[in-house]
Amino acid sequence: MPLRTLETWPHGAIMLDAEHTRFALWAPDALNVSLELDDGQSIPLLPQADGWFVIKTRCPAGTRYRYNIDAELQVPDPASRAQAGDLDRHSVVVDPLAYHWQNNAWQGRPWNEAVIYELHVGALGGFSEVEQHLARLVELGITAIELMPLAQFPGERNWGYDGVLPYAPQASYGSPEQLKHLIDTAHGHGLAVILDVVYNHFGPDGNYLHHYAKGFFREDKHTPWGAAIDFRRREVREFFIENALMWLLEYRFDGLRLDAVHAIEDPDFLQELAQRVREQTAPGRHIWLNVENEHNQASLLEQGFDAQWNDDAHNALHVLLTGETDAYYADYAENPTEQLARCLSEGFVFQGHINRHGEARGEPSGHLPPSAFVLFLQNHDQIGNRAFGERLHQLAPTDALKAATALLLLSPMIPLMFMGDEFAAEQPFLFFTSHHGELAELVREGRRNEFKAFSAFKDPHKREKIPDPNAPKTFEASQPKPAGEPAQQAIHELYRQLLKLRHEHIIPHLTGARALGAEVLADGAVSARWRLGNGNLLRIDLNLSDAPVVHPPQADASLLFEHPPASGLLNQSSLAPFCVLVSLTAANPLLPDGERL
Repeated sequence: MPLRTLETWPHGAIMLDAEHTRFALWAPDALNVSLELDDGQSIPLLPQADGWFVIKTRCPAGTRYRYNIDAELQVPDPASRAQAGDLDRHSVVVDPLAYHWQNNAWQGRPWNEAVIYELHVGALGGFSEVEQHLARLVELGITAIELMPLAQFPGERNWGYDGVLPYAPQASYGSPEQLKHLIDTAHGHGLAVILDVVYNHFGPDGNYLHHYAKGFFREDKHTPWGAAIDFRRREVREFFIENALMWLLEYRFDGLRLDAVHAIEDPDFLQELAQRVREQTAPGRHIWLNVENEHNQASLLEQGFDAQWNDDAHNALHVLLTGETDAYYADYAENPTEQLARCLSEGFVFQGHINRHGEARGEPSGHLPPSAFVLFLQNHDQIGNRAFGERLHQLAPTDALKAATALLLLSPMIPLMFMGDEFAAEQPFLFFTSHHGELAELVREGRRNEFKAFSAFKDPHKREKIPDPNAPKTFEASQPKPAGEPAQQAIHELYRQLLKLRHEHIIPHLTGARALGAEVLADGAVSARWRLGNGNLLRIDLNLSDAPVVHPPQADASLLFEHPPASGLLNQSSLAPFCVLVSLTAANPLLPDGERL
């Protein structure tokens, strides 16, 4: 069990043996709390110090229960391990040992082997249905799947970032045992499994904490989602650290991706979480901890976290590929080529540089290894936060996108793709929810108003055409269909070919890799170099413009990949439009003193 202060109990319903369960609720603003079982029993919880209410009673696995606050309000357990349906249904006592694992020898994979495939469980049909995709992903060259958030949310359709019960896997996706079976099956295929978790806010619908535990929040600090969570409180901090440990130790997830940590006001919470995870992970087991962080805190990546999603690199590439400069892309409108070169050589674009709001953003990152940055051309945000959820192949020239895909999959950064990228899925990925009543209207209008700053949607009549997040057809339209067209099959083959090259030439030598710099060849064209761990020189020359550019020849290099085929020999002096050349130069022989040339 995690280290605890004497005053802190494990949150929620913890089975003590096959017949008995301890229930603990932190409710400092309640006078009385009772446990209401679905058979009609009402059992008072005993008040403890510091706002805790606790009872040990006869309750086997499967028992359905709620908490009654001051005989006025029935609420689900905020640390519910499962729900018997939606948020208005009972919480369920779960036996964490009920599932019998088949792949007990699994220790995970080293971070340098990560090739990540982000997916939405609901859009693929649930936990059991996701299992049907695992074999083909392994054949493609994927080494890890990343599940968008699973925390129980209101209704049956949601991206998951407005979850309310962080400990309970979404009931409409399947049971806790079905989730464990998915993870177990993935491990049997050699796939790591990452979970996206949201520790910066609770969703607006079905969250009752304000009624009995106002201390979860601090009204003096606000995030885009309301009052900030108060991580200064030990009870609150333990709630989330216990959650992280549950996913990693009980469910055997191989890693977590922490959403929007820039909205977490207490930075030492993140450090403690990482420390506790590392301390309680069995020796030899690989656990990956990644963050999304608009603040570009490079220092966090030296304090227990493996990597950060590199929005900077994505944004610069997106501007070069599409020409779009609305909203946050405005920060990359003037010098996207120079910014891409900085990302390839130093990690972040913004390392203390001033953004469009006149604010300094980021910390120096050039000292970090390339593997400290997760690179992507698309993810759930970058598709789903478009008004109509268009995918990149519908916005960019085909050859330019293929060239950028080679950069994604062959650079020493860690590649991530979104479900459907590998066959250029025609289906959008839209923003969807299943709210009702006033909240549904607020979400619908809020979604449409988000696009006021975009030139294409200044006309309110155009904004009305943006899909309603709550309509079932919005969710149904976001379910990717299998590849069938020849062009889609060609994209799939490109991904397979590039990932085969990555496994052969990049992954075995990624440990110890370092950037050697990147130079701008012309608008839209860069040349980047890295020294791999075995001493080989990796070079990627990329031209995303529609004009040829001067290309420094490489007489002593071996061609690893080029697109378009035969687009430009390494020793020629020009790089064709929409072209990429990837080459390797063997390590120089050792000098007498043991240093390399």
